[in-house]
Parts: sequence; structure tokens; C-alpha cells
Amino acid sequence: MALLPIIETPDPLLRQISTPVEVVDDDIRRLVSDMFDTMYAAPGIGLAAIQIAVPKRLLVIDLQEPEEEGGDPVRDPRVFINPEIIWASDTLQTYSEGCLSVPDQYAEVDRPDHIRARWLDEQGKTHEEELDGLLAICLQHEMDHLEGILFIDHLSRLKRDMVLKKLAKMRKEMAKRAA
Repeated sequence: MALLPIIETPDPLLRQISTPVEVVDDDIRRLVSDMFDTMYAAPGIGLAAIQIAVPKRLLVIDLQEPEEEGGDPVRDPRVFINPEIIWASDTLQTYSEGCLSVPDQYAEVDRPDHIRARWLDEQGKTHEEELDGLLAICLQHEMDHLEGILFIDHLSRLKRDMVLKKLAKMRKEMAKRAA
């Protein structure tokens, strides 16, 4: 188990386009395990490898939806290696998104509500599936990271600037408290 540092905006690595995973091997599986540990500790529901400074087309998701009202979340870890969207609906869904690389900031983003995606799992097996709801939104969000895109890039310039100003103010306050 390794908790890895999550890089945050404006780190230029977040703008790098990730390269495909050539071989799904024990090193990739170890990275996947570390990514889940890091994501759960953050806490978050998705993490792309570039967010831990590894520019590979790899991401993990676990929506951790509660089994019942007030119950503990049920884990459903999913690994997406070299994911691609092969179809997206024309119907958009608005969802309030946040990001571990843009901490404690949220904004409404419109994305296709249904997608068909193809990817490899941690064993190298190919999957193709139609996804909707939060899983479709989360996968699109994490796949944006693989292209160097942050959720705030989907906002108007005014809204993006507001989010970045709030983030800067939060960091300044945290630095004051730490001093």
C-alpha cells in the first residue's frame, strides 16, 4: 500500500497528454493498487494516473454508493486502461463536478448522459459497455485528464476564473494557518 501525492492545478503535468499503456503487467497492477489507496484516502471516486504524475492512459473509479440509506458505502473498484469513448449520446446531463486536483471546488458541467466505452482491465482483458449516470460522468471526467483537460476547462471563462480565485484564497488561508 502506498499513498501517492496528488498534483494540483496549476501544475503543468496536468496539461500533459498521457501515453497508452503498452503492457498490462505487475508494475501496472501495483500502480492500480496504489491509485486506489490514494483515491480512497483523499477521499475521491475517481483518479487518473496523471494526477499522481504518471502520464499513462490509466484511471480508477469507485463510486462507493451506499447499499442503503445511512449504510456503509459498497466498494465497486473499476480499472480503465487505455479507455476510449466509441459513442456518446446527444443528450447532456448537468452534474456538479469536483476534482482532487482542484481541491474543494465544484461547478456544474454538462456531459453526454450515455456513452459506450472500450477499455482494458488490470488483467489486460478488453471490455466494451454502455454506461450512464454517475459512472458515465465520472469516466468522462477522468478521461479528460488523459487529454490534459480539467473539469474547469468546460466552464465559461468567468466561472473558471471564479473557481481559481476561490482555490487561491483557500490556499492562502491554509498557508496563514500553517505559519
